[in-house]
Amino acid sequence: MPDAERAMSETDQKPDKRGEADTGGTRQYAHATPAQPRTARRFAGEFSPADEEKRRGVRRMKATATGMLVLVALVYALTTWAGHSGAGAWTGYVAAAAEAGMVGALADWFAVTALFRHPLGIPIPHTAIIPKKKDQLGVSLGEFVGENFLSGDVVRDRLRAVGIGSRLGAWLAEPEHADRVTAELATALRGALTVLRDSDVQAVVGEAITRRANGAEIAPGIGKMLEKVVADGGHRRIVDLVCTRAADWLVLHSDSVMDAVQGGAPGWTPRFVDKRVGERVYKELLRFVTEMRDMPEHPARGAVDRFLRDFAGDLQSDSDTRARVERLKSEVIGRSEVQDLIASTWSAVRSMIVAAAEDERSELRMRVRASLLSLGQRMATDPKVQAKVDGWVEGAAVYVVTTYRAEITSLITDTVAGWDAEHTSRKIEAHIGRDLQFIRINGTVVGSLAGLLIYTVSRALGA
Repeated sequence: MPDAERAMSETDQKPDKRGEADTGGTRQYAHATPAQPRTARRFAGEFSPADEEKRRGVRRMKATATGMLVLVALVYALTTWAGHSGAGAWTGYVAAAAEAGMVGALADWFAVTALFRHPLGIPIPHTAIIPKKKDQLGVSLGEFVGENFLSGDVVRDRLRAVGIGSRLGAWLAEPEHADRVTAELATALRGALTVLRDSDVQAVVGEAITRRANGAEIAPGIGKMLEKVVADGGHRRIVDLVCTRAADWLVLHSDSVMDAVQGGAPGWTPRFVDKRVGERVYKELLRFVTEMRDMPEHPARGAVDRFLRDFAGDLQSDSDTRARVERLKSEVIGRSEVQDLIASTWSAVRSMIVAAAEDERSELRMRVRASLLSLGQRMATDPKVQAKVDGWVEGAAVYVVTTYRAEITSLITDTVAGWDAEHTSRKIEAHIGRDLQFIRINGTVVGSLAGLLIYTVSRALGA
């Protein structure tokens, strides 16, 4: 029996017949197929130091369980020999206990080994369960996760029990947390603006503004705005400014005005007549502008009011006026100078945002921080806000798990399917094999006690 157990132990540890080699305590595989990448066959990498420590623990427990099997085998051999030598009736009890202990140890060794490989290398049916059923286990695991963890009701109940709205609000209400979130948002914003290419954004912005401007008729809107301005008297300040500037200009350029009038006179008129006419025209023009400037009820102002009201009406109702405005709009937008101005808008906006994001005391960051603090306080104290936030989070989470449940579970099944069967078996054994060796130890102890009990009862009944 010790030889048989030694052979079993060596079978557990020797390389498999497909080419496994032990190099420094880490098993590697020499075989490979073109259809299966090496990384997938190797269970996503080599054994980690923690895995190696677990494997050493498994080997120690195997040695302990095997030692107990060897011990009961020796006890059985010695007590059987002693019984034949006339040592006494007690040898029968000990031999029965040792015999049953060997049976229990061997049975549990077979059961534990059958999970991970063929016992003694013999392809007995329903052994090497994990290597053979790896893909089925992956599918079952994916279905289990999908049904029990990715259910909409489960996700909703779990999130509702957590109370994300109130917890997030209490966390955001702390100034240091609001500062942290503000800093992270500023970093993300700077990163996004850095990644974006100016030329691409400028093209998009320019195209969007141009399309929006060409797609909307502006004449009626301008007409309504002008009509309201005239009705409120808002244009009068502009008229005042024009009259004032015109009067000042005439005073400063009197000689230029008179020279212009004289230069337009016929050549046959006497020069002194041209001069008198020029002076007269200048004085009348200056008087007219001055009176218009100083008299709010001047007839010319009334004429300007009527003209603006009529023009506002034409912008809204006259098709010819509206068409001319649209043509003018298209000509202005189509000019290269205007397109360059639209394109350069992004650069100015980008520089302004980046500067504000980098400055901890900027108005942008201070407003974001204040908004976060206010939002956190409301979320922490207002049940309505908490319920609204919880509803958003629950709805988003339920949508994700119900919409992408198949993709999430397929990640599990595909990952398990990509693992090498033998390596997976050894990886799993490294994690749970130590506990499984206790089954062998318990089988030896329980088998011995059961054998002793059965033998004792049989003797008591005179069997």
